[in-house]
Amino acid sequence: MSGTWGNNLKITIFGESHGEAVGAAVCGLPAGMTVDFDFISNELLRRAGGRDRFSTSRRESDEFKFVSGVFEGKLTGAPVCCIIPNADTRSADYHKIKNLMRPSHADYTAFVKYGGHNDYRGGGHFSGRITAALVAAGALCKLFLMQKGITVESKLLTEDLENKILQAKSEKDSVGGKVEVAICGVKAGVGSPFFDSVESILSHLFFSIPGVKGVEFGAGFALTDMKGSMANDEFYAENGKVYTKTNNSGGINGGITNGMPIVARLAFRPTTSIAKEQSTIDISTMTNVKIEVKGRHDPCIARRGAIVAESAAAIGIAELIV
Repeated sequence: MSGTWGNNLKITIFGESHGEAVGAAVCGLPAGMTVDFDFISNELLRRAGGRDRFSTSRRESDEFKFVSGVFEGKLTGAPVCCIIPNADTRSADYHKIKNLMRPSHADYTAFVKYGGHNDYRGGGHFSGRITAALVAAGALCKLFLMQKGITVESKLLTEDLENKILQAKSEKDSVGGKVEVAICGVKAGVGSPFFDSVESILSHLFFSIPGVKGVEFGAGFALTDMKGSMANDEFYAENGKVYTKTNNSGGINGGITNGMPIVARLAFRPTTSIAKEQSTIDISTMTNVKIEVKGRHDPCIARRGAIVAESAAAIGIAELIV
């Protein structure tokens, strides 16, 4: 199984949580672009777990390698393929529950769609582990964008999140979180109305991140409680450039950038795999059973999801301007 996205810029991600490796193939970035290996390593480190008490204890080194498309530190113009080996897997954690459908996980839907042939270990291709490949692809896109003066940054918006994580962890439970992504430096006039709007393209990518269940731009849902006079972003000119006094539209009007920062917020659901007892079914016998999910899981995916959201945003903007 794999996932492919894009037109001008094509991204394919592949691999499974407990397979030999995960990886990404990228087509469309310009030949001759310098590849900063240290930057990519740091991006993958930002996503990696096992470094603190707030994330999974699974500790992957995420040592990546390019098997095509990079020569003497630059892109060659051929498809770029990046491989990230899996080293710290414990598949035995999943053998006992392979027929038990974890609540709100993709176990049941994957079983139905693929006839039970999908790799169930660690969630297989549906695992958050695959976001390492997304971050690798996003890092390449960030390098491309930085050359054009465009930056992508994120921050956690959920208050007191670390204490909430530790409390949930002690209760064998999990919590959700909210992430804000800001894209700065995109000129006015990028994008299209309707189906290829900036919001459409970015939302497509944001919702491709496991665990993302809500996306809003600018003031988002808060706009429903505003009057037009409050919600509208008034224009003004300064030193020959056009700005808006507020940014309730999140830098986008009519699906096209207006030159202000593009601001989006993502809602990450609580991690679905929890050790707390829940009700489910045994798909092999169609009986109702109880389940306690063992293994190593993040008590909150939003913390590591922030860099993944940045990566998705970078891929989307690169698609629009490459």
